[in-house]
Amino acid sequence: MDTQDNKRLVLEGYELFKKGDIASLLERCHDDAVWSGPDSDIVPYAGDYHGKHEIARFFQKLDKASAATRFEIRECIAEGDKVVVIGEATWMVRASGRSYDSPWAHVFTLRDGKVARFETIYDIAAAERAFGADCTIAAPTAALHH
Repeated sequence: MDTQDNKRLVLEGYELFKKGDIASLLERCHDDAVWSGPDSDIVPYAGDYHGKHEIARFFQKLDKASAATRFEIRECIAEGDKVVVIGEATWMVRASGRSYDSPWAHVFTLRDGKVARFETIYDIAAAERAFGADCTIAAPTAALHH
């Protein structure tokens, strides 16, 4: 596949995600694909997932924990086997009812017409606050002396 085919495959994958057709989305992944995101002890779907079975579990956790009330692609850049997509989303945490906005970037590596690796970068601190953790660092209560 060429660069434009890779770009089209990725963009079609977003349409499947928006429709909730995760089974068809997973068909676009290699059996040994890696799905990678920031780590968190608070965000239930954070971290890395290896293989289609675990990636399916990621989407189950994501759906159980939150819902995208806005999910917009701003830019899509393709070069060789890489496709980078930049966007913004608003997520509502189902348990708390809190919403948060997060810019995001997704980096796809494709191999033989399928996703071999997916990496996401997003505002993990905003997600953690929405899931209930206060990620602010308290100011010291006393002056520090040397």
